[in-house]
Amino acid sequence: MTTIVLLTISNLFMTFAWYGHLKYRQAPLFKVIIISWGIAFFEYCFQVPANRIGSYEFNVVQLKTIQEVITLTVFSVFSVLYLDQPIKWNYILGFALIVAAVFVIFKKW
Repeated sequence: MTTIVLLTISNLFMTFAWYGHLKYRQAPLFKVIIISWGIAFFEYCFQVPANRIGSYEFNVVQLKTIQEVITLTVFSVFSVLYLDQPIKWNYILGFALIVAAVFVIFKKW
């Protein structure tokens, strides 16, 4: 559970670093880059320990899969609440297919 919590916090920082500036398109690009790098520092402070801790429980493919699902979840909420962008049916279908991929990756075959 520690890995998932750390990955979620990491993804919150990552999402703001990568996409938060889109709400402020008038801001100069060089300032946006510097601010994004500052935010990304905190992303790494959670991402690296999450992967280190998680590597004792999951293999790297499973870790990456968990991270991607968390990223899509955090991004979906962020895009609706922060960027005021609606989620469309095809986005939901695409995310559902990714969740199906999670099943395939984690299933013991």
